[in-house]
Amino acid sequence: MSTAKFPLWEVFIRSRNGLSHRHAGSVHAADATMALQAARDVYTRRGEGLSIWVVPSNAIIASDPADKAMLFEPAESKIYRHPTFYDIPDEVGHM
Repeated sequence: MSTAKFPLWEVFIRSRNGLSHRHAGSVHAADATMALQAARDVYTRRGEGLSIWVVPSNAIIASDPADKAMLFEPAESKIYRHPTFYDIPDEVGHM
């Protein structure tokens, strides 16, 4: 059976020095267990991963770049969400 008949899974890896999972690539597998094993074999051969997530590709919903104005620009009018105008006391140091 060819891999094209298996569902596509997206692979996310959290590296040892990172805090968040990052998209590493995709694998074809019959089920979640096989997808996890394939992801481990393909994307963490040198022990660079601490945690692996596999998600069916058809379960991921993405925004359309054409909807950018509707989704992201309304935030620009809410200046209180951007802390650029707050005064930070010197004793606070780096934030």
